[in-house]
Amino acid sequence: MIGKVEFAIDAVDIALFGRMVAQAAKLNVEAASSFAHAISTHKVTNEVEFFTALDDNSEEPGSAHMGSLEFNAATYYRYVSLDIGQLWQTLDGQHIPDTVESFVKALYVAVPSARQTTQSGASPWEFARVYVRKGQRLQVPFEMAVTAVKPANGGFLEPSKNEMRQYLDKKEKLSGSLFGKVKNFDFGDDEQFDIDQLIVGIKSAIEEGSQK
Repeated sequence: MIGKVEFAIDAVDIALFGRMVAQAAKLNVEAASSFAHAISTHKVTNEVEFFTALDDNSEEPGSAHMGSLEFNAATYYRYVSLDIGQLWQTLDGQHIPDTVESFVKALYVAVPSARQTTQSGASPWEFARVYVRKGQRLQVPFEMAVTAVKPANGGFLEPSKNEMRQYLDKKEKLSGSLFGKVKNFDFGDDEQFDIDQLIVGIKSAIEEGSQK
């Protein structure tokens, strides 16, 4: 009996984030995921933290180091895409649902690791519009700065969500069949719809899209 056995090119993390080896092009792997820098949806005024450090071994009094750090507490928008076709190619179709689940969960809990002990910037998503689609990548530009809702104690979250929805809905309408939507999910509005249910919905939509 003659058979054919195919194996995935590489591990899941390499499939997701890619690899480039300048001296061995055959080892290069195209990343299935892409990330844009997080941007604030509105005008931001930075605060300044002044800090000093002491040398415990110094016999002389005074500071060994002084510095300052700018920071803010803005409403941030982050765009991420995952190319399921590229992921399938790299992993030879193996473990795709599990990889998608791990990827989404990692996105939900991932926060920058720098200065967590002094500023503790641990803030998961408040809202996400998730598309499963066959069209080109589509990022919201937030060309105009979002303004806070009224009354004066209103925040930037709700108008930012509305701006994103309106932009994406407009693009979907203008793109027609080129938009290629299989399904979309709005995560964060319904407290009964948790991250696990979102993942189930995404995996189901991917399966649906693969059959069309």
